Amino acid sequence: MSQSVTQEQENAAVLEPLSVELRNVFKFFNQEAAVQGVDLDVKQGEFFSILGPSGCGKTTTLRLIAGFETVDAGQVSICGQPMTNVPPYRRPVNTVFQSYALFKHLSVWENVAFGLKLKKIRKKELESRVNEALELVRMDGLRSRFPSQLSGGQQQRVALARALVNLPAVLLLDEPLGALDLKLRKEMQVELSNLHRDLGLTFIMVTHDQEEALSLSDRIAVMNQGKVEQIGTPSEIYERPRTAFVADFIGDTNLFEGEITGIEADNLQVTTKTGLKIVVARSESSPTDLSQSVTISIRPEKIQLSLYRPSIQINCFEGQLINVMYLGTRVNYIVELAQGKRITVTQPNTFGILPEPDMPIYAWWTETDGIPIG
Repeated sequence: MSQSVTQEQENAAVLEPLSVELRNVFKFFNQEAAVQGVDLDVKQGEFFSILGPSGCGKTTTLRLIAGFETVDAGQVSICGQPMTNVPPYRRPVNTVFQSYALFKHLSVWENVAFGLKLKKIRKKELESRVNEALELVRMDGLRSRFPSQLSGGQQQRVALARALVNLPAVLLLDEPLGALDLKLRKEMQVELSNLHRDLGLTFIMVTHDQEEALSLSDRIAVMNQGKVEQIGTPSEIYERPRTAFVADFIGDTNLFEGEITGIEADNLQVTTKTGLKIVVARSESSPTDLSQSVTISIRPEKIQLSLYRPSIQINCFEGQLINVMYLGTRVNYIVELAQGKRITVTQPNTFGILPEPDMPIYAWWTETDGIPIG
């Protein structure tokens, strides 16, 4: 059996070569661990995001890959080669920063050409590569302008062209859209997605924006306090979080803490600390012991509201509408259940008449809407 598994792993490695590998990586600042035992496998051509709150270690992890910080323990490999003692300028990566880091005294064209000039690239090849990079990010018509004459989105495009012109194996993106306003940020997300699709390069992006990571990434690593809590596809991270932190950080959720008070073939019965009786569907990863502590995550959009008692008997609770927040395409409701627990409910805006606060209301969901986290 072990030989068969080993062969399968070898076959997978051949089919999906890795661009970046981190093995048990640690980084300390003033004896405090900023990165603690991180393991990552980033596949060739993948759009991989490292997501987490401020101070979780995500930017430090990116800087360890880039070579701007040195690893205190563990190993970083890029394209199968260990990067120990390899300086940043010799690594097959380029980094795009949130601050753009453009040279203010150089034109757009000169900014993009700067790295190639340092490498003593022949003039004809340099001109060809710079022009191609500018066309790729749709900045060829503004090649003579200076950074001060560009919008934030245009400056970010120049920063992308400057990184791509060096033909890196891996493009590192450090909060690349963080300085842009919301509308421009959305536009640049589309640009990044299109660039990744057209170029086929490996992208590794650090962000604290959950929606940005969910919409752009093939896979996401969620970090917390220097450690990776979960790695998975956007749907896996959102629909099947493995920890309460991941459930709470990725999007909005309602968390119910309690213990298992009943086990059936397909369901678990959970009694919360406030006395709610919740039934959730079992899965392979569900907790299975009576009296075991468990947290139930229920996304706001999974909860239904009714002014009248529904006919269903399971996971239906009476409450009072506390607040209504109109958000354009959707409406958020804050409901206080009879047992004292407040929940958030999100429903699409269907142009109906919104209920008034303080109204009695019923909230309900199905067994499969709850995610048990042990």
